[in-house]
Amino acid sequence: MQDKDTTQSTFTQVFQPFFSKDLWRKIDQEVPNLDQRNYKLKTNQLTLLISHAQLQEYKALRKISSNVQSNDFSEAIGLESISHSQISRRLRTLPIKVSEMLFKGVLNKVAQKKGDGKIQQRLGKLYMIDASVISLCLSRFPWAVFRKTKAGVKMHLRLSFDEMAIPDEVIITPAKTADRKKLDELIVVDKDALTIFDRGYIDYLLFDEYCEKEIRFVTRLKNNAVIEFTGVERPVEEEGSIEEDVDIILGTGARKMKHTLREVTIDDNVNEPFTILTNDFDLSAEELGEVYRYRWQIELFFKWLKQHAQIKHFYGTSEAAVINQILLALTTYCTLILLKLEVEHQRDLLTLQRMLIACLYESYDEFLGKLRRRRRKGSKRIKHDTIYQMTDHYIMAEEDTEWLNDLIYDPVIL
Repeated sequence: MQDKDTTQSTFTQVFQPFFSKDLWRKIDQEVPNLDQRNYKLKTNQLTLLISHAQLQEYKALRKISSNVQSNDFSEAIGLESISHSQISRRLRTLPIKVSEMLFKGVLNKVAQKKGDGKIQQRLGKLYMIDASVISLCLSRFPWAVFRKTKAGVKMHLRLSFDEMAIPDEVIITPAKTADRKKLDELIVVDKDALTIFDRGYIDYLLFDEYCEKEIRFVTRLKNNAVIEFTGVERPVEEEGSIEEDVDIILGTGARKMKHTLREVTIDDNVNEPFTILTNDFDLSAEELGEVYRYRWQIELFFKWLKQHAQIKHFYGTSEAAVINQILLALTTYCTLILLKLEVEHQRDLLTLQRMLIACLYESYDEFLGKLRRRRRKGSKRIKHDTIYQMTDHYIMAEEDTEWLNDLIYDPVIL
């Protein structure tokens, strides 16, 4: 969101990456003639439609189509009207490469804006790898079958974490694809990076390869793993959380590893003791325990995405439509992260999203003013008009309004 014009609408500024001529020029070079026969709905308009629907958490194409008739939104994307069937057809035929490049384009802007946080300064670059199944209806998505009565796709994700979670790489496959088959495509080949993943990615051959290439990783040790102690044992504090810090060799026979790994057993008196495995011999055992606990950030990310982006209700039934929608959901998330960095917003991302929705067609300057306005000392001034506008928006949109009854949420923040 560089070169921002605060007189423009908030929508135009926030979705600026979708209007980037440089980005679309690169996309056109990779996927030429995108709009050669699409006279009604251009590709950049389609991606804006879907990303806006992700922001608003619209569940159906008809809702997206009817929203185009809104004067503000229609003017913002340069589209007077469009039918739900036209949106469905364009989403089905949209090359997946376009959504991938758009996701990477926004991700690059996030990387340019974000500096090194406290975690990276202490522990280096941290990445988490995990996968999550997105369930689909078998009768509507027969191409995604993975059990007799079920269908689904799997999102294999790499997350960068340094005080905020940023999806760094994604591979979308049929749900039956094993997690560890995608490890080599997601692992970070950088000596300064440390990649964290769970026991589902155990692969002794790859581990040996990573040791040779100095690719650092941290994972959990399987309960049935065959291990050989080398005799190297590091001292631990009696009153500390580290029970054991030793060197081992994994496997037996033909599956025995060539390289030595480090085994650290941790008991924090809060959870059950757990054992982690790593080829990092420089970080302290306590730091490695902290690093592995950050793995839960990717679980929290999956939870957030499934709750607040539309990756449960799909706008099309083809494989391309599903993959495009997931990629655009991730792109929308990164757009919110970019906004959070730009305005230096200190509250959670969901609060920022709701504030953004309420102010989407006001000038960006007005939005910034409301966002940064500090509460005056003494009694709070309740902004009745703003609260009414936000409440009215969600009720008229016929969306889920249960969160409005949650006492944790304070609408007066506007």
